[in-house]
Amino acid sequence: MAVVGIHGHGASHVRNAARLAAAGRAELVAVADPRGAADLPAGVQVFAGLDDLLATTQVDIVVICTPIQTHLPLAELAMRAGADVLLEKPPTASMAEFQRLSAVAAETGRACQVGFQAQASEATLKLAAMMAAGELGEIRGISAVGKWVRTAQYFGRAQWSGRRRLDGVDVVDGAVTNPLAHATAAALLLDGSTGVDDVRSIETELYRANPIESDDTSAVRITTGRGTPILIAVTLCAEEHSEATVVVHGSQRRAVLTYQSDLLDGTKYGRADLLENLIAHRADASVPLYVPLAATGGFTRVVEAVRTAADPLPIAPEFVRWEGAGPDRRPIVQDVEHWVERAADTLSLFTEIGVPWAKPR
Repeated sequence: MAVVGIHGHGASHVRNAARLAAAGRAELVAVADPRGAADLPAGVQVFAGLDDLLATTQVDIVVICTPIQTHLPLAELAMRAGADVLLEKPPTASMAEFQRLSAVAAETGRACQVGFQAQASEATLKLAAMMAAGELGEIRGISAVGKWVRTAQYFGRAQWSGRRRLDGVDVVDGAVTNPLAHATAAALLLDGSTGVDDVRSIETELYRANPIESDDTSAVRITTGRGTPILIAVTLCAEEHSEATVVVHGSQRRAVLTYQSDLLDGTKYGRADLLENLIAHRADASVPLYVPLAATGGFTRVVEAVRTAADPLPIAPEFVRWEGAGPDRRPIVQDVEHWVERAADTLSLFTEIGVPWAKPR
């Protein structure tokens, strides 16, 4: 296998590939990154780009952890070279790109696993089974809550970070579609609404406190084909960083999934590895992928809604306090934790609950 994009989160993919190589499950033969590489296992070739790598190296699996706007061309290149793909989220920056990638996968017969790790969590799958069995009662709604902290360094780490478009190309970075994308994807999985046609409507309220193009504080309400409201309330401008959660509101009780830690109502569960799952699927097609491309269609509908929405509204300065300096400088939106929690509890958009900095379009 090969890994494309090996810095930042890509380094974890290199470590995982090296782990599987040490266990005799696979061989890491090459990496590609225009910034070069260091501290790689012996014998691993280094290339500036995937096209150069594929021109000289035969690979069975390509792991892609690169800027969002490069996902489609790189995944298509890998598939047409005969490789299966583990593609980081979000899979594409638009629905048109998603449809293109789906067509390439169908044409080539290659597998494409998308990097929503929480979908392979036993906690997520346990909660889905509980819901299906009626253990929570009638499902009244699902909410996803993210209260994170991100500094200027985060938005300055790459040219595409915090951008909706770059050089005329859609990027669609932002709190909803990238750092907290797992919350939305997990909520859709729990409702059984992962496909393109499983989403009925999407309402967006996108805001920003940072001097960026994309959203950093937003509420999105998805109504699925089942009629389930899914309310996403997230911010990157919290007072303190806390783990994201997905809450299922049932008529008998509610359940809380803390997907980063694989916790369901405080109980710890295990998690399967997406790359190992892809390897197993290659060996035996009857082994299902945890996150096949088709199962991210509902999520891509959300990406499309954010992409086509009006640009995020700036939060008025009187509601923002700044802390730190230089790369550590960050905004804290007044009472944002309270408003995020209230939106999630009531399955409401910010404008519907009287958030003082939320302005109706």
